[in-house]
Amino acid sequence: MPYRPTETTRRNAELKRAGFLRAARSLVAAKGFGGATVAAIARESGASVGSVYSYFENREHLLAEVFRSAADHELATVRAAVADAGPRATDRLGALIRTFAGRALQGRTMAWSLLFEPVASAVDAERLVYRRSYTELGEEIVRDGVADGAFVAQDAALAASAVMGAVSEALVGRLHPRQPAGHTASDDDIVEGIRMFCFRALGAKETR
Repeated sequence: MPYRPTETTRRNAELKRAGFLRAARSLVAAKGFGGATVAAIARESGASVGSVYSYFENREHLLAEVFRSAADHELATVRAAVADAGPRATDRLGALIRTFAGRALQGRTMAWSLLFEPVASAVDAERLVYRRSYTELGEEIVRDGVADGAFVAQDAALAASAVMGAVSEALVGRLHPRQPAGHTASDDDIVEGIRMFCFRALGAKETR
């Protein structure tokens, strides 16, 4: 008679798999994707390396799933902040920038990993989806701002892509694991400086 998993064994397998993903995400948050080796994930979980491989095709696919989970959480947090900011495009854009940049500066290692760390192709494919989602969110805001006169007339998709590029590029030096000396500005000042730059670039009538 062929083996048929019971509800209990299926549940145990789901818990085991979820445990490996939690361990991997914890390692990424502390050490980046490079530090989330299968051996380290197994050690963090109190399991064998072979056990990890029995739940995932390979390390690359495991880390792609970790990336997707972490990125989805960050995107949901930014979306919630934008929704709570009210109907005005300027308020929504401010919420997007402050939440995205502020959270990146609070969780530098995870932010570096999600945005900039060299990664395998499967993880990089998830990164492209992640970036596109933010650009689409920004595009909706810019389009509304152009329609109500808050921003000057422009290509909303191109402008949103430029805004998100500017936000990310402005953070790269601050997030780098080997951050050079000389960064004296506070995190709050950095976030506000990024916001003001983006508002001016969009031709916003109000920058506060």
